[in-house]
Amino acid sequence: MGETVAALPPSLQAIRDDFLALTVPDRLQLLLEFSDSLPEVPDGLIGSDEWERVEECQSPVFISVDAGPDAVIVHATAPAEAPTTRGFASILVHGLHGMTPEQVKAVPADFPLLLGLQNAVSMLRLRGMSGMLWRIKRQVDESLS
Repeated sequence: MGETVAALPPSLQAIRDDFLALTVPDRLQLLLEFSDSLPEVPDGLIGSDEWERVEECQSPVFISVDAGPDAVIVHATAPAEAPTTRGFASILVHGLHGMTPEQVKAVPADFPLLLGLQNAVSMLRLRGMSGMLWRIKRQVDESLS
């Protein structure tokens, strides 16, 4: 696991460190705080064809990626009634913001497991976050090809 942690970009490393510095109940609280900070989607993106449903999530979560040669911006929607899912989406939106496409593609697939939430949320929810990350990486690849 040491190699994976060393491979994390600074923004995701900081988020991971914040989670691991807390007790398990406080980690869940931090996840809920991330839920509250999921940015609103810009008006021009609402209803566009660029949204992809994250099938791994039980809640209706949609991801859209703006990937240029120098920076990636992730947009996500998740219902307020699904705060855990919104929290995961928010972590990725904030944590990946402004990274280069290469940095995004290099994020370890097991990043959701590195947050130490296995005892706070179900593995099904963690798989949902993994599905979000996978779709973001795929959209980055597609937009650059």
